[in-house]
Amino acid sequence: MEGESASVPRKGYLLVIAAAILWAVSGTSGKYLFNDGMSPYHIVQIRVTLSSVLLFLFLLIKNPSLLRIARSDLFYFAVLGITGMAMLQFTYFYSISLISVAVAVLLQYLAPVFITIYYGFIAPERITRTVIAAVGISVLGCYFAVGAYNFDLLGLNWKGMSVALLSGLFYAWYAIYGERGMRRYDPWTVVFYAILFSAVFWNIATPPLEAFRTSYTGFQWVLILYVVVFGTAVPFSLYTMGISLIRSTRASVTATLEPIAAGFIAFFFLGESLEVLQMLGGLLVIVSVILLQTRREQDDSTSAIIRRNAALRD
Repeated sequence: MEGESASVPRKGYLLVIAAAILWAVSGTSGKYLFNDGMSPYHIVQIRVTLSSVLLFLFLLIKNPSLLRIARSDLFYFAVLGITGMAMLQFTYFYSISLISVAVAVLLQYLAPVFITIYYGFIAPERITRTVIAAVGISVLGCYFAVGAYNFDLLGLNWKGMSVALLSGLFYAWYAIYGERGMRRYDPWTVVFYAILFSAVFWNIATPPLEAFRTSYTGFQWVLILYVVVFGTAVPFSLYTMGISLIRSTRASVTATLEPIAAGFIAFFFLGESLEVLQMLGGLLVIVSVILLQTRREQDDSTSAIIRRNAALRD
């Protein structure tokens, strides 16, 4: 049983790591599309609309019961989809269209700090020193990994930075509020309805299906489809399942591997060099993830010992 307990959080970390890598490629693809003249509004509308259709078909084949929710929970999913998923999607891509991917991702990954503040001061849940230390290490790692020490802060687009910061807040909100839904529903159900209501919102806030009536090149469609499938439907499903196993605090810290993955992707495919401090930053993020996982497994082992001793006393 103890081995099984340890394998559960490990699986959660692997799911979030996979999501982070897929998101890293998606952000770079989005930046290329923006540089090629595509509007952030269009890519967000296409992203959530097609993702909701694909997820619906997938769940219909996989297990139709996952599509069933209580009518009383429609409001919850509407809030999650609009204030969480829809806003996260838009602020993320809009910030990337205004400033560099590195700065945008750096600010978005302040989300673990927001989540820790929420659980430490608002929600009745104790945050350990280990978690606080891991959050601090991961943020410091992100700072170095994306090369933020080289940026001319006075010359940056402050509108873009503000939107990126909002993206971090919406990221944290999605993780916290989405966790509540997973107490009653399967992670697949939660992510599907979050994306569905996000799609409904963006087809009302902007002209319905407007993005689909614009002509794109073949290569643009390849990138768009990647962003839809492997940048939205798949990673958000993996991330949501990860939250159900390791909680939102640990999942958000683990997902800070995204800027690290983006750096290596740029190194191998775009020829961008990695400085020593950037590699150090990547190492710090990895250390924070290991620190969280080790702590979680220690907690699980301690709980198992307490339960076993209680059973022996009985």
